Amino acid sequence: MTEPVTVLTDELFGALNHDPFVLLHTIDADNGSPTSSAISWIYAVDRTTLRFAIDGRSRLSTNMTSKAEVSVTLFAPGTVQTIYGTAKLASEALEEVPFKLVCFDIDIASIRDAMFYGARLSVVPDHEKTYDKRAADKLDGQVFAAMRKA
Repeated sequence: MTEPVTVLTDELFGALNHDPFVLLHTIDADNGSPTSSAISWIYAVDRTTLRFAIDGRSRLSTNMTSKAEVSVTLFAPGTVQTIYGTAKLASEALEEVPFKLVCFDIDIASIRDAMFYGARLSVVPDHEKTYDKRAADKLDGQVFAAMRKA
């Protein structure tokens, strides 16, 4: 049996720091069922820590406060990887952001290949902001700047 991977490779680190498409998986605080949500404000702080921001009123925040074990599925060039870890609140409010966002860190416990055998991801999913591009870019800049200070 191989040793578990516990640190981000150069490729995954880079993918997480260039507007990645990810799914955050939590355990529902009320019924214990798994949940999945696409999130956009996420980056790798270092090789063992992810940081992300979400609406402070969201169900995700309640879920992680109740049960800290989470996973993040990353769609990157040629691969799908799932990053497992423990979420902890990094900041209850991000300064200089126009609405209430909370910031969480994930301490990476393991990283596993989530692609089925004999295949590779030929195209990375892409996304676009559906509101004013200038407003989206401004907000993204504010959020990421505040997250780096958290």
